[in-house]
Amino acid sequence: MAEHNMQETDKALPEPGRLSKYLADFFASPAAAIGFITLLFICCLALFAPWISPQNPYDLMQLDIMDGRLAPGSESMTGFVYHLGTDSQGRDILSGILYGLRTSLLVGVLSAFAAAIIGTTAGLFAAYMGRRTEVVIMRLVDLQLSFPTILMALMMLAVLGKGVLNVVIALIIAEWATYARTVRAAALVEREKEYIEAARMLRLPGWRILFRHLLPNCLAPVIVIATMQVARAIGLEATLSFLGLGASVTEPSLGMLISTGYQYLLTGLYWISFFPGIALLVTIVAINLVGDRLRDVLNPRNAS
Repeated sequence: MAEHNMQETDKALPEPGRLSKYLADFFASPAAAIGFITLLFICCLALFAPWISPQNPYDLMQLDIMDGRLAPGSESMTGFVYHLGTDSQGRDILSGILYGLRTSLLVGVLSAFAAAIIGTTAGLFAAYMGRRTEVVIMRLVDLQLSFPTILMALMMLAVLGKGVLNVVIALIIAEWATYARTVRAAALVEREKEYIEAARMLRLPGWRILFRHLLPNCLAPVIVIATMQVARAIGLEATLSFLGLGASVTEPSLGMLISTGYQYLLTGLYWISFFPGIALLVTIVAINLVGDRLRDVLNPRNAS
């Protein structure tokens, strides 16, 4: 029985050659490969923004109001070329995008990762414990999911105030229920299998059954959802910043950059919002391409 238990558990762990098979299946899709390369390039731009940006757009000593609203390709009086133009404060749009990518990706990854931990733990406990514990957790999940995500985030930020950290907290509270429901559904199937029964017969501690046996077999949908939620969180953060409730002016994000140029769109100064909007679009599309392919690759029905 113990040997059978170990064999079933090991199925969730990477077998020799399985990772290479997953990678081969993933990159077999040209769209996924393009999305992955694009996302890797964007992450590198964000990571090295302080070293590759022509300007620190939020260092007031580097700004000149006389350079405000310059068109793409314009040259300042000091000879500095603004390849994507400037905003009303004289900030270089290209530099603002690079710094904004850092904030947007940070918000997306942190909120998705933290929500995944909370939601996955709640879903595992609900499925394994059952009875009253499951009822309480799932009613909280139902209550959470009954509110639109953007409405929940707006309510939280109205209480917490503006700022990157508060946006992350609001998105965590708004998104954890999605993970909980998905993990519970997967764990309900797994808990009826023989290897879980064997673990119980061996009187293994509940925490070990949850995190050593159930969790590895429920990770595939969590990985897929987390990837998609990063893109969703970036979009939500941009929406909140556009509404004036997201990142502050001293914490640039793509949504805040779009918001600062929105009032100038009909005056011909398109570049202030247009280029940050393109950067946001490309980032979200790249993440979604990767997430869609991960969903296909990790789908157990497609396993050979």
